[in-house]
Amino acid sequence: MAILSQHPYSQFNFLLDLGSGAAGPHAGFQECSAIQKLAGLNKSAEVTLKRGVINSAQLQQWLDQIRKNDKARHRTVKVMQQDEEHNIVQTWKLLRGRIIKHISGPRNAKGGDVAIEELVIAYERQDLD
Repeated sequence: MAILSQHPYSQFNFLLDLGSGAAGPHAGFQECSAIQKLAGLNKSAEVTLKRGVINSAQLQQWLDQIRKNDKARHRTVKVMQQDEEHNIVQTWKLLRGRIIKHISGPRNAKGGDVAIEELVIAYERQDLD
């Protein structure tokens, strides 16, 4: 259940556990969009996560499994929202999640911008943890 706050939660406060079995979280995100799934005819929904690039061996291993058409492509993924003190205030569990899109940021050493990576995960069901 979400913890109510009088102030909006700040950026870079979404964590991701990729459901690999290794201790997480495996990534931190600035944006998390379309996390809610509504009842209807849709068989799956999608969540888009954007973050500053970090080293995540778990993400790379999952992408490699997908490239090899491995049967372990579907996972239970957790998206956790933190408050300003980094306490978890909300957790969404995405069941039978699979990566459908991965975009790495521009590789330009001249700029001072943070390279943004985008990850889109489709899932069949969402539960609050």
